Amino acid sequence: MNPIKLLVVDDHYMIVEGIVSLLKHETEIEIIGHAHNAESCMSFLQRLQPDIIFLDINLPDKSGLDICSDIKSIYPAIKIIALSTYNQHSYIQTMLKNGANAYLLKNATKVEIICAIKSVMSNKQYLSSEVAETMKVNHNQQLLLTRREKEILKLIAEGLTSAQIGNQLFISTTTVDTHRKHLLEKLKASNTAILIKTAARMGFI
Repeated sequence: MNPIKLLVVDDHYMIVEGIVSLLKHETEIEIIGHAHNAESCMSFLQRLQPDIIFLDINLPDKSGLDICSDIKSIYPAIKIIALSTYNQHSYIQTMLKNGANAYLLKNATKVEIICAIKSVMSNKQYLSSEVAETMKVNHNQQLLLTRREKEILKLIAEGLTSAQIGNQLFISTTTVDTHRKHLLEKLKASNTAILIKTAARMGFI
């Protein structure tokens, strides 16, 4: 059986070396190269395609979020494992939406890395434990908001006043203010600016 071929795309040499060191004794896995930015990654892929790419989100010349989408559009068979320090719902969700098959944090253990490799090669999604917890918490928080609250939240983010929101949704200003109060409480925000910032981080807007 041929080994699983990996390409590591990360601009931090210590991260690349760390992955190489963790996997060097795994006979079923072969690291065939590494790239330090998006341009060198795409150039490498023109010559040789791996089975899996470990892709950093924060590259110097282009966001890993965008290059993930680029790679998947040209080489749909390649599996992509996102590698990041970002454990925010918005990054995780966007990366998965753009085609990533797994999402690992850079502090992932050897066990998690190997599990991710095996999972994506079996066409299964894999999230490291901390990432899975972030997605679970966000999902639970999403369920806390009613459809009407989500509507009002988006309009608040657009800068509308309570009166304007009421006119648009055919409800009273008092009702809008009640929803605003509930939103502040549910998202643990002390004011509208923090409410909008928190809502954006959680993927509501």
